[in-house]
Amino acid sequence: MISSAAVDLGLKGRVAMVAAASKGLGRATAEALAREGCRLSICSRSTDNLDASRFAIEAAGSEALAVACDVSNAEDLERWVDATVATFGQVDILITNTGGPPAAKFAQLSEEQWRAGINSTLMNVIRLCKLVLPGMQQRKWGRIVNITSLVAKQPLELLTISSTLRAGLSGLTKTLADQVALDNVLVNALLPGHILTDRQIHLNELRSKEHGVTMEQYAARVESSIPMGRFGRPEEIGEVIAFLCSERASYITGVSLQVDGGIIRSTF
Repeated sequence: MISSAAVDLGLKGRVAMVAAASKGLGRATAEALAREGCRLSICSRSTDNLDASRFAIEAAGSEALAVACDVSNAEDLERWVDATVATFGQVDILITNTGGPPAAKFAQLSEEQWRAGINSTLMNVIRLCKLVLPGMQQRKWGRIVNITSLVAKQPLELLTISSTLRAGLSGLTKTLADQVALDNVLVNALLPGHILTDRQIHLNELRSKEHGVTMEQYAARVESSIPMGRFGRPEEIGEVIAFLCSERASYITGVSLQVDGGIIRSTF
């Protein structure tokens, strides 16, 4: 449920596109931006929870457009952007987001799985940025935030594809940020740690079987490895993304920001 309380981040009336927003981090981000007065265009491959997300945004007093879209499909992405511009006139904010690729060690992965992972995890970001950047540059205002993962900085052996591609997204984030900074378009990445979403529950299930323990036992192990001693909440990611999109973050670009409860051990 969307809270009525909000801090003014200077985003009222901005048009934000949030990918994979029917649940999890995408929905939490869409709701956080709605609280700041953004008009939302959301998408999801499945429509099962998409309407519920749209209703929550509208209940907060914001306009919302919901479009069924497979982010791995270039034509679907173009259709989503076209529908957003037709409805709201422009795109000010883009939040890229997608479900993680298959979880497996290198030897268990086929070339087809690698290609599918590249298409859904990397190419969707490239395609969406190409579609929205010209308008942002012309208007001299834009925000792009790529939701990636802690594995961009701290790879995990069970997340071979994700670890490879998320690191690549950090490289894309920085190089793209440098190229559009003079147009007042800010590009950042957000690296969530262990956040209690369906993806995290699925990984807990896989790893608990691998280690021969119950899901509850494995989840407790994970939490004990996090300096803050708990899983993160989706809304804790959404609120940080809203800040990165705001006028309060007008000098932050090219950053891969970890929001992880302290679990990433790197100092860089």
